[in-house]
Amino acid sequence: MKKTNSEQNNYNNHKKYRGRFAPSPSGELHFGSLLAAMASYADAHSHNGQWLLRIDDIDKPRIVVDSDQHIIQTLEQCGFQWDGPITYQSQYLNQYQQALEQLTELGFTYPCTCSRKQIKALSVNGIYPGTCRKHMALSSSDQSHAFSEYAIRVTVPEDEIKFIDLIQQSYGMRLNQEVGDFVIFRRDKVFSYQLSVVVDDFQSQISHVIRGYDLIDSTPRQIFLQLLLGYPIPEYGHIPLAVTDDNLKLSKLTHARKVSCDIKTLVLAARFLGQKVMNPNDYDHKEDFWQHLLQIWDLKAVPKMEKREIMY
Repeated sequence: MKKTNSEQNNYNNHKKYRGRFAPSPSGELHFGSLLAAMASYADAHSHNGQWLLRIDDIDKPRIVVDSDQHIIQTLEQCGFQWDGPITYQSQYLNQYQQALEQLTELGFTYPCTCSRKQIKALSVNGIYPGTCRKHMALSSSDQSHAFSEYAIRVTVPEDEIKFIDLIQQSYGMRLNQEVGDFVIFRRDKVFSYQLSVVVDDFQSQISHVIRGYDLIDSTPRQIFLQLLLGYPIPEYGHIPLAVTDDNLKLSKLTHARKVSCDIKTLVLAARFLGQKVMNPNDYDHKEDFWQHLLQIWDLKAVPKMEKREIMY
């Protein structure tokens, strides 16, 4: 199951850079999302790589009608250009099912019959205690028929999952102590983010994932699933989160407003990411800004911090 560091590094050094931006269609594009898009886009193109756009639309209850089109239009207005067709998670449900069945056949999954109330009562610090591991002997068909109304969890190891973040440096997590056996198929018949994004990145041959710090604790879970499934492990880098002066993350949940695509906003985003761009008035067009940013882009200049205050 385990790939040695030398084997993984050899793989990463010889594959073509393929990055991606994967927003969820739960609202319009805001400044925090612009930062993730800009960082992933600039890093891909500064390495003469490709940058893909994927809409993560698998969580139907969170979808806002037409927000995918608003996101796509805003990215175009800001000057982003993606390689290949835009993909949607909802196109790949069969691939998620195949991955789930593979994990089950390998003996790493079990149905969970616990309610949220039970988990809260039994868990310590919100960590699932493995109450339903007694169901692990069930086959894939048994799980899908006898427990179809329940969640499916994957068993986690005791070993620490570690990786070298391209921005934040070393990061590790002992999943059994900090997360517990986590859900990969929800009781409402939705494949989890952790499983779907792993399959998506494998299918698209993504080599580098540059995204927000709020997802850094998901990375050990995703690496664990990649190891189980025999997938190559991308390089990961996590940029600081943009927060308001009262320490609230800029997000759809905090009603962050739609991002403006003027040069002033693009310069503000680049400076937030530690890049030495010029003043907004020094660029005649957005194309001039992007040409300059891609010439000077330096991932090492991105601040090594969890969050950074921004006035926007």
